[in-house]
Amino acid sequence: MKDSIKWAGNRMPKSDDRQLAVMALSNVAKARFFHSSFPQYSITPLARLDGMAKYLGLAGLYVKDESYRFGLNAFKVLGGSFAMARYIAGEMGRDVSEMTYDYLTSEAFRREFGQATFFTATDGNHGRGVAWAANKLGQKAVVHMPKGSSQARFDNIAREGAAVTIEDVNYDDCVRMAAAEAAVTPHGVMVQDTAWEGYEEIPTWIMQGYGTMANECADQLRQVGVNRPTHVFVQAGVGSLAGAVIGYFTNLFPSDPPKFVVMEARAADCLYRGALAGDGAPRIVEGDLQTIMAGLACGEPNTISWDILRNHVSAFVSCPDWVSARGMRMLGVPVKGDPVVISGESGAVGMGLLAALMETDAYRDLREALELDRFSQVLMFSTEGNTDPMKFRKVLWDGEYPTV
Repeated sequence: MKDSIKWAGNRMPKSDDRQLAVMALSNVAKARFFHSSFPQYSITPLARLDGMAKYLGLAGLYVKDESYRFGLNAFKVLGGSFAMARYIAGEMGRDVSEMTYDYLTSEAFRREFGQATFFTATDGNHGRGVAWAANKLGQKAVVHMPKGSSQARFDNIAREGAAVTIEDVNYDDCVRMAAAEAAVTPHGVMVQDTAWEGYEEIPTWIMQGYGTMANECADQLRQVGVNRPTHVFVQAGVGSLAGAVIGYFTNLFPSDPPKFVVMEARAADCLYRGALAGDGAPRIVEGDLQTIMAGLACGEPNTISWDILRNHVSAFVSCPDWVSARGMRMLGVPVKGDPVVISGESGAVGMGLLAALMETDAYRDLREALELDRFSQVLMFSTEGNTDPMKFRKVLWDGEYPTV
């Protein structure tokens, strides 16, 4: 099959695993305390898809629905906002526990700190989160988007008061552009969820911010009688979300962690290529990175996250666009009795992959390697809702990207 799903089991040599401490439970607790100080904060739903689980031959299937996050239709704001708070706390010589929403929006704070300009590159959701948080906290934001970015996503960022542009370069080049501008701007700060040599502190804070979502999931699963998921499927662009989720659950269940599956868009499968090479070194994918999964169109891995992934992931999976499109349709038109989950292109790839593994023998080798069966309790993350309405309709209404 030309457009088949590809996968690589994890045979990479282990490192000393020192990055796992980034996602220590105490760090995640600080992030959740910060987020819960916002008046807009509420715990996003964990959709329980009992009908779909039965249909696919699983014990349970749970989807964290981030379309409800802070009214922004995506999880990304969790990372950018917490990184801003950590940065401001550091500049002021204070602990992040003092950086509550009430304080950060107060006159006293404005007098003591003033204003910074937060720079970032984005395919949409991260930039919107940074712009929203800057707007709410009286800070400035500058956002650069790669060529081919959706007008709807551009407009959402502009509405938050950020200076936003669509550049004629890919995502990774936009990152370099934003970093260069931040470096020459007074009180300029780069807020990016990918790490590189010399830029590692803020990405770790962003990952800790994402930990709020994983922490909520763990609570919600316990409330429905699932102490521990057996499998966690999580998608990756640069890998920050994947590293955050996997790091959190590994720290939560140190003696018996779930099996972790990381999924990428075929056009930007840098983590999969690293796993395929098997030497433990990250790989880079270059070019236009054209994929329906805009939020995953990143060719250069976050080095901090990569260290967590190489130590703890069971399988890395490279997914063609049809996998995500099928996931969107399955979540949006669910089995009778299950809740509807409106999931965007980067949010639904887990559902499409899980269905392909369970429904056909074409991917029996991966299903058996992961030990997915009628006893499995599977957790996945719908990281965005309908953030590109025209694309969403083309997939759901018009059948774009049919299943291979």
